[in-house]
Amino acid sequence: MYEEIKEQANRVVLEALEQSGLKQGDIFVVGCSSSTVIGKNFGTSSSVDIAQAIFDGIYPELQKRGIYLASQCCEHLNRAIIIEKSAVGNIEIVNVVPQPKAGGSFSTIAYRTMKEPVAVEHIKADAGIDIGGVLIGMHLKEVAVPIVFETKQIGEAHITGARTRAKFIGGERAHYDDKLK
Repeated sequence: MYEEIKEQANRVVLEALEQSGLKQGDIFVVGCSSSTVIGKNFGTSSSVDIAQAIFDGIYPELQKRGIYLASQCCEHLNRAIIIEKSAVGNIEIVNVVPQPKAGGSFSTIAYRTMKEPVAVEHIKADAGIDIGGVLIGMHLKEVAVPIVFETKQIGEAHITGARTRAKFIGGERAHYDDKLK
């Protein structure tokens, strides 16, 4: 099961990266319910093994490109984010260490794996994926554009995702930079 889940996660992140146009230094948020991946309700069957497979399918692809992973914790930690300290600048850091049943298995793996992990309450990511309907929207920049995936699921969990773009302002006489769409 590990290899199948890892491969599905890898396909999803590659699709997201292809459609989002992220560059080095950008932030990619992942919300993940390992319980829904195995067909259970949120928070009922948290699995470090499933989370590890998903993490192993996603994280190396982001690292190769210099893109920061922002792992969204579960509701028990108010959807806090686990991210590398170098990504947060002057954002206030909070003190919490995620656990499989308090933060989520994916965030637990992220915290254990990152070089210098920190927790923050808010981030404005450039793109992301939602594995199992855990609602990553609160951690995206304001103008989110849906990503359409060929790979519809990881395990039993439905996949959604979004990239963001700059706001268009100025009305009908304004001109826009096509690189920011």
